[in-house]
Amino acid sequence: MSLDRFYPIFDSAAWIERLVPLGIKLVQLRIKDADDQTIRTEISAAKEVCARTGTTLVINDYWQAAIDLGCDWIHLGQEDLDDADTDAIRAAGIKLGISTHDRAELSRAMALKPDYVALGPIYPTILKQMKWHEQGVEKLSKWRAEIGDTPLIAIGGMTIQRAAGAYDAGADVVSAVTDITLNADPEAQVKAWLHATRPPHSATPRGDA
Repeated sequence: MSLDRFYPIFDSAAWIERLVPLGIKLVQLRIKDADDQTIRTEISAAKEVCARTGTTLVINDYWQAAIDLGCDWIHLGQEDLDDADTDAIRAAGIKLGISTHDRAELSRAMALKPDYVALGPIYPTILKQMKWHEQGVEKLSKWRAEIGDTPLIAIGGMTIQRAAGAYDAGADVVSAVTDITLNADPEAQVKAWLHATRPPHSATPRGDA
């Protein structure tokens, strides 16, 4: 199965339970500042939903819990890489996505042979404070030229209206967070994203999930 072109990120299993059954096929669980038991409970709940719906679940940061709970994908930021045991992740047969912001980080990521690379923020984002200014879609084209067939994720300030430009610039997948969770009608917004990013609106993506 190929990576879906739409990649929402949610901070709880409750969001995943609520929205994934609408047709989401690639989703990230990104929990911040929780104790180990809560993290494992959330991952287990999200994993159950995704197994039931045939959705690829990516766990952000908590690589040890992901290994212990038999997850298939992990996403690591650059700071996460400092402490992560990437050999253990690979030994467990888990696929790995990595965040990048500049060429040094891209080189570091590519040395690990990632299963996807994320670039962001493409546009200004209110999700979190970042030292990186908006990257712009032009940088997606530069990354595309350098990473070959490795799937490329566009993240940061992404909206349905901006998605087409990201795809045109070379992104395989567009990730959305606040465009969904801060929307007055998250269900309707997810359906709109699915309509905008599924065939015949999209080409065949790269990569396997």
